[in-house]
Amino acid sequence: QRTAQIREVLAQTLSPDAATRRAAEQRLTEAQKIDGHPLVVLHIVASDSAADAAVRQAAAVHFKNICKKGWDEHSEHGTEGITISPTDRNLIKNHLVDLMCTVPPQIQAQCSEAISLIAKVDFPKNWDNLLPDLIQRFNSPDPNVVSGVLVTANSILRRFRYVQRSDDLYRDILYVLERLQAPLLTLFIQTGKAIEATPNDPAQLKPRFASLRSMCRIFYSLNWQDLPEYFEDHMDQWMKEFARYLQYQNPVLTDADEEDEPSPIDVLQAAIVENLNLYANKDEEPFLPFLPEFTGLVWNLLMSLTDKPKHDTLATTSIRFLSSLVGKLMHKNLFNNPDTLRNIIAKIVIPNIMIRETDEEKFEDDPHDYILGDMEGSDTESRRKVSQELLRAMCRQFEAETTGICREHMASMLESFKRDPAGQWKQKDAAIHLMLGTAIRAESAQQGVSQVNENVNVMQFFQENILTELQESNMSGRPMVKATAIKFVSTFRNQFSKDQLKALMPLLIAHLSAESVVVQTYAAAAIEKILTSKEDGPNGKKQNRFGGADIQPFLESLFTGLFGIVDKQDLNENEYVMKCVMRTLNTSKDDIMPVTQTVLDKLTSALGRVAKNPRNPHYNHYLFESIAVLVRAVCSKDPSHTAAFENLLFPPFQTVLQMDVAEFTPYVFQVLAQLLEYRPADAGLGDAYTGLFAPLLTPTLWERRGNVPALTRLIQAYLGKGAAEIVANNHLVGILGVFQKLVSSRGTEVSAFELLGSVIRCVPPEAIQPCLKDLFQILLMKLQQSKTPRYLRLVSDFFALFVGKFGSQAYFDQLNVIQPGLGLMLLTQVWVPRLSTDLPVRMDAKTQLVGLTKILCDTPALLADGNTQQVWAGAFVGAMKIITNPDSHIGTAFGTGDDVDDAEIGYDATYSKLHFATRPVVDPFPEVQDPAIMLAQSLGQLSSSQPGKIQPLVHGGLQSDPKLSSKFAELQTQANVQI
Repeated sequence: QRTAQIREVLAQTLSPDAATRRAAEQRLTEAQKIDGHPLVVLHIVASDSAADAAVRQAAAVHFKNICKKGWDEHSEHGTEGITISPTDRNLIKNHLVDLMCTVPPQIQAQCSEAISLIAKVDFPKNWDNLLPDLIQRFNSPDPNVVSGVLVTANSILRRFRYVQRSDDLYRDILYVLERLQAPLLTLFIQTGKAIEATPNDPAQLKPRFASLRSMCRIFYSLNWQDLPEYFEDHMDQWMKEFARYLQYQNPVLTDADEEDEPSPIDVLQAAIVENLNLYANKDEEPFLPFLPEFTGLVWNLLMSLTDKPKHDTLATTSIRFLSSLVGKLMHKNLFNNPDTLRNIIAKIVIPNIMIRETDEEKFEDDPHDYILGDMEGSDTESRRKVSQELLRAMCRQFEAETTGICREHMASMLESFKRDPAGQWKQKDAAIHLMLGTAIRAESAQQGVSQVNENVNVMQFFQENILTELQESNMSGRPMVKATAIKFVSTFRNQFSKDQLKALMPLLIAHLSAESVVVQTYAAAAIEKILTSKEDGPNGKKQNRFGGADIQPFLESLFTGLFGIVDKQDLNENEYVMKCVMRTLNTSKDDIMPVTQTVLDKLTSALGRVAKNPRNPHYNHYLFESIAVLVRAVCSKDPSHTAAFENLLFPPFQTVLQMDVAEFTPYVFQVLAQLLEYRPADAGLGDAYTGLFAPLLTPTLWERRGNVPALTRLIQAYLGKGAAEIVANNHLVGILGVFQKLVSSRGTEVSAFELLGSVIRCVPPEAIQPCLKDLFQILLMKLQQSKTPRYLRLVSDFFALFVGKFGSQAYFDQLNVIQPGLGLMLLTQVWVPRLSTDLPVRMDAKTQLVGLTKILCDTPALLADGNTQQVWAGAFVGAMKIITNPDSHIGTAFGTGDDVDDAEIGYDATYSKLHFATRPVVDPFPEVQDPAIMLAQSLGQLSSSQPGKIQPLVHGGLQSDPKLSSKFAELQTQANVQI
């Protein structure tokens, strides 16, 4: 019966009616909290009714999501209420591989992902039979089953790549190697024989080539950390197989007319070259004898490739392999010949930097994709990018020769262009890219070029070929060359003087109104990069080269150009343009006042448009950052402007909240919090904010993980501005209810303590008193269940804040009501031990010192007998460790001032924090100037009132650590006390 119910709900999740779908999804979310639910779902996946194909697929996806959210009981993010009993876990693990091997391909893919997700948590320690189960299927007569099993194995073993080595990691790799290394090589060779036996049967060949490719990726994972002994001993066999497939051809598997999709052979060859690359980069000695042969094979492969997109991955991987060799001194003799260098440039570099027909089409029809592959600093590898990397690698060993050869090519290309600009513009584009490839010695995506090849005159090239291009009045002529010219300016922004940049600014702004989306985008991105470029300032600190005064003359034309693009209905949501808006607003700061109203109107109308269908998360992020910059720039100078902002922003924000645009609600809550914090001190909460408060405590709002940090921040702002009003309206219990919900999950416990901290700081003591017993009980219950280092840190920081605000006696009284002696026990077993393993820093360090000072100096009972005196000494040593810790930075906030304004600001899928709406760090004890001096002075007074008691305790605590002793002596001098 339960299976039938869930089957029906899954069917409803596929309904064309949105309301039915949403209701069904809500029922599934509730159902997944019921014991035994995953097994019910697996039964539906396993049922072989053909009529149920879509429901089985939905069940497989749902099962995978259950594993993703609920399998790891100790996940930082909690399990969203999903509990899977140990019995169910074992049943699932014992049958999942079998199930994967018997279901259709789409469902197989979901089962494979589910296995990977479970393996991430349990393998190998708690899933010992997984690898033997998978290896056993290597013998299946069905090549599709073998291929599916290898895809799963590859996905599980990926975790060995791109991570730092550790004992645990090596233990897991060794476990896998012992079981897998021999069967893997055997299967690779056997698969090759099966391919030879069926050369004309694509149905047999395709899954087998897919298997070879997966095995190559497993090879990559197992060799990523170190070359295992078995692979070294059997290198001949592996390399013989690799060499064979780099020369393999079979017309049955290739389609000459196909332009985009790589063939099974291309995909395998790319994976093989990736493995060669791994060995070449590691300089593995056993691999060196094979290098000359593979260099020749990869060269021949590159010579045989077309310029069609289907060969892009294989081309870029192969060019990277050559780069890794040519850039190293140890392989210099492989390339140390002028003819070899000329051949590389003429036959590999130039053909791969030339604009292709497909590039032109993409430039026009899919500008976003074109930009992703070509933009400076983007991660995507294009042929052009890796060819430029190859030139840089050549320059590392053969700088003068490479530069000379490229100079010849550039001269003839530019000559061709001059003779026929309309027909030969691609030659100019290629020449600029050759320049970009040879001129740069060192650069970073964030900071730009820091070192230039001395054999190249960048500025002369700029004057003769770039500036002339940008000065042309016809911006729609040669748009691809215009884009490349702008990219040149952006790349070499550090090499231009400030005056040159000021002269370039109008030219870049003019290109914002070009017809081509790529040209507009490159212009906006270049301006944004120039606004973040740095120069040496006073005190050895870096400062922005372009300040508010420098950008001020261009503001009007710049905003006109940028919002001209933002306002376009057909192709707006350009993240680079919105990032430029944000950066311009932040650079201009005070000069923004006259245009605030206009800019805000533009931003809110853009918000209204994208709220209907949010598509580009990066664009949305920069849009809200821009609003936050405006609020900060204007309201931090004059809080009375908050009323105007509220009038302008509340209507669009209310629309977002009413439409429940999940992507935008966290942003709206952050900007509302920012505005609330800037409200004048005497303005109270105001009607709009008061009316909004009760709905903010609705439990469903807090269900969404992305909302929690932003909502917490907003409630904190309410408490900071109007705690008395909140208490008067009986909302305190609601806030503590939210705290109880948040603290119960590891994913939200940090937000829980942020909220609680604001309650302790802002709510009058008499209002909070009746709730304290329940509050402490919630904390203690959680402490019994979860003694993670983070929870111990959070709870002990809370104790310090509580003691600092309400006094040491209140702490002991509250806890001793729950259980006699509990306050002392927590101090001894939780609070003080934490200080020896996990020292607090910055404002938490200050809070701890204030709290510990009150514990030490206002608790006579701690000095009563030997046992409690030992606790006292432990707390004192803990305080001294905080004071002497060089990383403490007691009482400061993280990264203050404008230096953080240039941090890489951007979208984050879990929670996008608005950098420009960041809550200033609140000092709970502003009256304490220097907590270390306060500790010394308080101890001095205590020592006077308890003669002879304190000095032996201090001496006993510090005697084993000379550093603490000398620091305490220094503190006594500074505080003018003697203990």
